[in-house]
Amino acid sequence: MYLGVFHAVSAFNNAGFALYSDNLMSFVGDPWIIVPISAALVTGSLGFPVLFELARAWRQTMATAAARARPRWRFSLHLRITLITYAALAVVGVVALTVSEWTNPGTLGPLSVHDKLLGGLFAGLSPRTAGFNSIDIGQMSEGSLLITDVLMFIGGGSAGTAGGIKVATFAVLGYVILSEIRGEPSVHAMGRRLGQDVQRQAITVVLLAVGAVMAATFALLFLTDFNLDQVLFESVSAFATVGLSTGITADIPDAGQLILIVLMLLGRLGPITLASALAVRDRARRFELPEERPIVG
Repeated sequence: MYLGVFHAVSAFNNAGFALYSDNLMSFVGDPWIIVPISAALVTGSLGFPVLFELARAWRQTMATAAARARPRWRFSLHLRITLITYAALAVVGVVALTVSEWTNPGTLGPLSVHDKLLGGLFAGLSPRTAGFNSIDIGQMSEGSLLITDVLMFIGGGSAGTAGGIKVATFAVLGYVILSEIRGEPSVHAMGRRLGQDVQRQAITVVLLAVGAVMAATFALLFLTDFNLDQVLFESVSAFATVGLSTGITADIPDAGQLILIVLMLLGRLGPITLASALAVRDRARRFELPEERPIVG
């Protein structure tokens, strides 16, 4: 019972702490362990605004069903953009990591087809800042490490237990790029127009996050003898508060571990603090300078 409660809390809060020396590698083919933990970590990483809205929709559905009326769902843009982007990234991550590690003798290679599918599913879901692993991260291929880096950096939903830049931020940037490619004067997403303040906030959060990860990666490369794949994975995992590692954390010198600590604090508090500060700061400009276009590209 204690083990069940501990791992359930750890999964929902995307902490990634396990009470086994190999994390969850001994349960790679056990659906009674992997599936509930996957469900808990996904639920926690969607974000509380999404969970509250889904709960309200469920209550409305039950009320209308009792009155024998037809329910009318009106979901917010945030819920729709979070669920669709989260699901798309989950599918891409699960498929890419399963295919990439299918024949790897150090990870999924020796397992049965059932265990490979379950291991690939967990490997694609867990990097959304849960931090659990059912396969050996240190034995993953370079391509799989890069895919995991991207999943960790994006993270989960806003105002939830996950870290990263958040899927809504990632989606907003995607819509900005799409509108720019189409030559449209404004950015539209799922039948709504995105304000310029939202676009600026998303760009600022992402660029500062990239800068923090790159600075930490460069510092760790200078302080250690590990290769770029290992160091970049460590930096992204720290920033996104994931907790996954290729196994080099204990061998990083004290100065490098202090860098990781600072990066974890920045990753946990930085994006939401920065976004909140940008949202409430609205300073009117009393004049405009002459417009001039620099050469871009």
